[in-house]
Amino acid sequence: MKPDVIVLRLGELTLKGKNRHRFEKAVYEQIRRAMRPYEKLTFVRDFGRVYVELNGESYADIEQRLRNILGLASFSPVYSAPLELEAIEAAALAAMGSLDEAPATFKVTVRRVNKRFPYDSQEMNKRIGGAVLRAMPELKVDVNAPAAELKIELREQRALIYSRVIQGVGGFPLGTNGKAMLMLSGGIDSPVAGYLALRQGLKLEAVHFHSYPFTSEKSQQKVKELVSKLAEYAGDIKLHLVPFTNLQTRVHQAYKQNLLITILRRAMFRITEKLAEEQKASAIVTGESLGQVASQTLGSMNVIGRAVGLPVLQPLICMEKQEIIRVAEMIDTFTISIQPHEDCCTLFLPPSPSTNPNLRVVESIEGHMDWLQEEIDKAVTETQTVWIGAGKQAAFSDYF
Repeated sequence: MKPDVIVLRLGELTLKGKNRHRFEKAVYEQIRRAMRPYEKLTFVRDFGRVYVELNGESYADIEQRLRNILGLASFSPVYSAPLELEAIEAAALAAMGSLDEAPATFKVTVRRVNKRFPYDSQEMNKRIGGAVLRAMPELKVDVNAPAAELKIELREQRALIYSRVIQGVGGFPLGTNGKAMLMLSGGIDSPVAGYLALRQGLKLEAVHFHSYPFTSEKSQQKVKELVSKLAEYAGDIKLHLVPFTNLQTRVHQAYKQNLLITILRRAMFRITEKLAEEQKASAIVTGESLGQVASQTLGSMNVIGRAVGLPVLQPLICMEKQEIIRVAEMIDTFTISIQPHEDCCTLFLPPSPSTNPNLRVVESIEGHMDWLQEEIDKAVTETQTVWIGAGKQAAFSDYF
């Protein structure tokens, strides 16, 4: 016996009061898009739930797609049975047998929606529990803290039986909290920041700064692979590849001292803000974690962030490195991020970068670079854009 229904739970979305309908509609549309390759599926919406009828489609093929749907709290493969005691018992045994590990204890929870069914919930608990114990005598009943819970819904036309509850991504549906630009390097932190931003309902476009030929095309390919991993949660993502060589070189020729990184980061923020304006994004997302490097001290972030008027969102700001690495491993970006391809942030590093820059000093230095705004505008104009999907990438196109 194989699962023939999946129950999807929308979690905290149902707690959003007047916004509940909007959130549920958004996650339902995501579910339908993710399931588009499976033409036989049918969907039934309920309060805080979606029932997916497999109609012969393989549950195993669908499970991984469900794990990546933003806003989906959990889901369960379900065995359906006619409203007959023997059929329900058989489906209950199949559900218990589907568990990844044999539990030591279990309990049965029956929800009797169909009041015409001849046995009430308490009696069904005993009957199904007895059938499971006869088939699996090593099990014990524990109604308080069971290792496994066998759930049965006695509905109008059939019974639905399941024992597995698989955690989804959770969070908010994609785009329900607006749109932002993710400043994406090739490192560990920024893809994790992007994932956390996606979970909070932000639609993302990625911005990557490259310094070709100082940085190789392999470094750009690495970033595309990272975006492809994020696209598993967000669908196709627009990646903006910003040529930073000319601006970076001219700044370095004009100023080589300890505020160099601060000035370059402020230029990156300004370019990203201009791209955000063109793409109608309302915030910038970065991968800063407080105190990790010189540009991520409170003083540095204050001066760098003042270069733009948009909100700068920093999901990792109070996370430790090991916490960030754990998330990177979970979303499968860690092994890509640690590949030894250079990025533009490693070029022209001063011996002792400032950790507490003075805003007026920085602005004074920038004021003597009367060509700086022209280089920023030129970098925006020459930016190239590519659409990246999960496991694939589109061809380059000129920025528009």
